[in-house]
Amino acid sequence: MAKTTIYAGLEIGTSKICVVVGEAKRDGTIKILGVGTAPSRGVRKGEIVDFDTVHTCLNDALVRAEDYSDVMIRNVFLGVSGGHIESINNRGCYRLPADQSEITEDDVEEVKEIARNVPAPQDSISMHSVTRQYIVDGVEAVRQPIGRQARQLEADYHIVHGSLPRIQNSIKCVKEVPLEVEDVVFNGIAAAQVVLNREAKREGALMIDLGGGTADFVLYKDGMLTISGCIPLGGDHISQDIAMALQIPHGRAEALKVNEGSCEYEDVPPGEMVRVEDDTGYVLGEVERAFLNEVIYLRVREILEQVHQRCEGHVGQLAAGLYLTGGTSLLKGIDVVAREVFGMKVTRAGSAPVSGVTATFENPQFSAPIGLIRYAQILDQEKPFLSPLKRLAHRMADLLSVAI
Repeated sequence: MAKTTIYAGLEIGTSKICVVVGEAKRDGTIKILGVGTAPSRGVRKGEIVDFDTVHTCLNDALVRAEDYSDVMIRNVFLGVSGGHIESINNRGCYRLPADQSEITEDDVEEVKEIARNVPAPQDSISMHSVTRQYIVDGVEAVRQPIGRQARQLEADYHIVHGSLPRIQNSIKCVKEVPLEVEDVVFNGIAAAQVVLNREAKREGALMIDLGGGTADFVLYKDGMLTISGCIPLGGDHISQDIAMALQIPHGRAEALKVNEGSCEYEDVPPGEMVRVEDDTGYVLGEVERAFLNEVIYLRVREILEQVHQRCEGHVGQLAAGLYLTGGTSLLKGIDVVAREVFGMKVTRAGSAPVSGVTATFENPQFSAPIGLIRYAQILDQEKPFLSPLKRLAHRMADLLSVAI
């Protein structure tokens, strides 16, 4: 790895488009050189629905990031989300030849291929294949099997897959800017790189990245990535509920949610009112605070309960507890609702401290894009130790095979 390397991460979210430029130093630290954001339009539930509108928003964010960082951006690590993203754990088994008693690098590559060979849904593609552990002659949690005496080697993998057409559409949109896509990363895995430290992963932790249109989640147990996925619900749905309940524009509902809203409604004094104003400050009316908060509570609880259902059977075994990040995690009282649903310690967290322009970017809403920089750094650090990156090359060739 060079002394320093500059990476750019791009998140095309439902509420905002964010470009982060970071410098990965040789000692493993990251310095954020610049961040460019723009309000997101043309994206619904984490997926692009209007290419032309997204291009305009993306260009705005890109120009701001380049101005702040003084870096000309040509390549990006692209974060993706959406309800199409799912995961599965799979174990592959390989028996060493009769005339061989020591595990070699070729044996490890063979068992990896077997473990990764999982039938995926139609029009789906593997985004990540993460090694959880190796099992050598029944002994679990082996980290480095090469050189060990054995008869049988198993590899335990966590595989994340998503809809090929939807991922291709995201790449196509970015390439038309034009930018080259270095790799495609699930936003949940990216955010976890800067929200969860090694100790939290070892003790067991669930991270939920609550965005505008999605809730990405990853669960680690015994240091291993065990469950990951996405619920296609987020902060925008809360604002829509408020807009419908109060018959006000979406923009005013969003402002009301952020400035006055809370997930706690039962202890609100009876009769306490909140003024509803238009964009000019004109008072449109009043609403009971308890009613406003109840609308927020019901949707937040629904989102968290859906994540809980996807993680059932593991929640009670997470000593480090639940970590909430993403812009929607800033809602007042959301940690209280999370404790109700999951019954464990809740931490609201942004990205791990990084140096750079300002600590503002340790805000929870920047966890995923900053995590993309950390993911890129880890990938480059591992390259010298990997066999030829055939899987990555083949995967990117498939993803980029879009007629443009």
